[in-house]
Amino acid sequence: MSKRFKKAVEGIDTAKAYPVEEAVKLVKSRATAKFDETIELAINLGVDPRHADQMVRGVVSLPNGTGRSQRVAVFAKGAKAEEAKKAGADIVGAEDLAETVAKGEVDFDRCIATPDMMGVVGRLGKVLGPRGLMPNPKVGTVTMDVTQAIKDAKGGAVEYRVEKAGVVQGGVGKASFGEEAIVQNVKAFVDSVMKARPSGAKGTYMKKISISSTMGPGVKIALGSVGAASAEAH
Repeated sequence: MSKRFKKAVEGIDTAKAYPVEEAVKLVKSRATAKFDETIELAINLGVDPRHADQMVRGVVSLPNGTGRSQRVAVFAKGAKAEEAKKAGADIVGAEDLAETVAKGEVDFDRCIATPDMMGVVGRLGKVLGPRGLMPNPKVGTVTMDVTQAIKDAKGGAVEYRVEKAGVVQGGVGKASFGEEAIVQNVKAFVDSVMKARPSGAKGTYMKKISISSTMGPGVKIALGSVGAASAEAH
């Protein structure tokens, strides 16, 4: 453990779950790296994602954005390709873009496709899937409304998907954000994951929530302070 990290951990009770406002304050005050650290949320869920009826995935539009600019690629042809360019997409293409991606050249953070392009995009599963970039109608990235999808992607929409260990992670802002802005983003993220509770989830759905900055220690958040515990009771 580095000196810097030891100092950052001082004053944090690792066994305690803090109210969200206090947890954000602790994390923000310890984000002392030379760059604007990302504030990350990790939620431990009582699900086994190996079962299809326990899969958790979704997208949330953070009220205060993510703080990072997203490079957006759109698979579209003709009028829809023109619409995507006007809406501010960074990369627009069809088979030509598919060829580039197939080579492993993925110079974007979000990927959107019109439904008619999914035959082409579907073949890129091995490249886009592991990066979490595969367009999906459930999260609004397979759509004819490319303008809205680009706006969402650029404006702070965060896609999430439960990992093997039952953890959902996502960035909820930057260390430079005000405390209230981060708190609002945290609550929106948790609320979205609560609403994405799958039919196969039994028992306690939301087990633990922790927040950290890129280089800082994790701080546990009290479930009740973000509305997760009260929702469990229903």
